[in-house]
Amino acid sequence: MPSAATDAPAINDRSRFGFDVGTRLDEGGRTGVIHTPHGDIATPAFIPVGTKATVKAVRPDEVAELGGQAVLANAYHLYLQPGSDLIDEAGGLGKFMNWPGPTFTDSGGFQVMSLGAGFKKVISMESTGEQNDDLVAVGKERLSNVDDDGVTFKSHLDGSMHRFTPEISMGVQHELGADIMFAFDELTTLINTRGYQETSLERTRLWALRCIEEHKRLTAARTHRPYQALFGVLQGAQYEDLRRKAAQDLGAMDFDGFGIGGALEKENLGTIIRWVCEELPENKPRHLLGISEPDDLFEAIKTGADTFDCVSPSRVARNAAIYTRDGRYNLTGAKYRRDFGPLDPDCKCYTCENYSRAYLRHLYKAKEMLFSTLCTIHNEYFVVNLVAEIRRAMEQGRFAELETEVLGRYYAKTRS
Repeated sequence: MPSAATDAPAINDRSRFGFDVGTRLDEGGRTGVIHTPHGDIATPAFIPVGTKATVKAVRPDEVAELGGQAVLANAYHLYLQPGSDLIDEAGGLGKFMNWPGPTFTDSGGFQVMSLGAGFKKVISMESTGEQNDDLVAVGKERLSNVDDDGVTFKSHLDGSMHRFTPEISMGVQHELGADIMFAFDELTTLINTRGYQETSLERTRLWALRCIEEHKRLTAARTHRPYQALFGVLQGAQYEDLRRKAAQDLGAMDFDGFGIGGALEKENLGTIIRWVCEELPENKPRHLLGISEPDDLFEAIKTGADTFDCVSPSRVARNAAIYTRDGRYNLTGAKYRRDFGPLDPDCKCYTCENYSRAYLRHLYKAKEMLFSTLCTIHNEYFVVNLVAEIRRAMEQGRFAELETEVLGRYYAKTRS
C-alpha cells in the first residue's frame, strides 16, 4: 500500500487551498472557512494590514493574541524595500516576519497608481462632478505612467525608475510567498471618464489572463514553496454594467478567489458588492479591499464579502483615535487627563484590561512609543473581534439583531 507521505499532496499542490461555505444569509452573505497551507481562516474575517511585513508597532504574536487570523502585506513596498528576492531567500513573508499563520499580499497596483499620482496614503475617490483622466495631486508631479503592457513608475523613496507588469507583479509576489495574492490591476477613480473606465477594465481583464499564465508557470517552477492562491481583482467604479462584466469575465477565469476593489462611494458599497457577488462563483472566496468601519463591515458581510483589510485601525490608533462600542473618540481631550478607566469599558483586550485612559494619554503627550503599541492592539482587537462576533451571530441566526444593536449604539451620538 502507498504510504501516507506518498498519498499526501505535493507541497505546492493546488488542493492545499480551498473554501467551504457554511451558514448563508438571505441577502447573500455567508460564513465559511478558507483553507491555506499555513492554516484556516474562519470567515467573515478582518485581516490586519502589515504593509512592510509588520503591523505597525505590534509584534506578530500580539496580532495572534488579539484574534488576527492572517496578515496582509504590500508587494509594492516590499519590492522597493528590502526587496522580494531577500524575502524569498529568508523563506518567504511568514518566516521573514515570524508570522506562522496565513498571509496575503496585494499586487502593488493601488500604490503604484496612488503614489504615482502624488497622493501619500490614499487616492481621492470623491466625485467632483468634473471628470478628468489625468488625476494628479495638487503641487505634485506624475510619478507613474500606464500603458497596455504595464506601469512605469518612480520610487517614492529615492526617485529611481521601476516597471511593474502582470508578469513582474507575479514574480514579486511569488518571491514574497504569501498564501493569497492578487492579480495586477489598474486602479481608476470616480473622477475618470466613462470611456477611460471601459478602456481600463479591458486592460485589467487582459492583465488578469497574463497573471494567470505567469502564476501557473511560476507555480510549476517553484516546487519548493507551498501553493499560493491567486485572486482576480474586480474594477468598474460605480457602473453596474462594468462591475457585472468584470465579475463575469474574471469569474470565468481560473482564479482561486476574487478581490473587490476600485472606486466607490460609501452609500453604494452594498449595492456594488451585491452586483458582483451575483455574478461570481459561489464556491470561491471574495475579499473586499480597504474597509474597517462598522457600518461598512455589516453591509459588506450582508451582501456577500468574506474577508476585508484596512490600514485604518492601526493608523488612527497612532493618532489617538480610539474605537469603542459607543463610537470613536480622540484620547487627547483634556477630560481624559485624570480618567483612570479603560479605553472601552466593554473591551477585553490586553490594553483595556491593564491600562487607563490617563496613562495612555500621558504616553501620547510624552511621545512615548508604547502609546502606538497599546492603542493599536486595542483598535485591531475591536475590529477583528467585531467581525468574529458577526460571524457567530450569523451562525446563530442573529445577524439582523446584532446589526441593529451594534450600529444603533456605535452611531448614536452622530445620529442624535
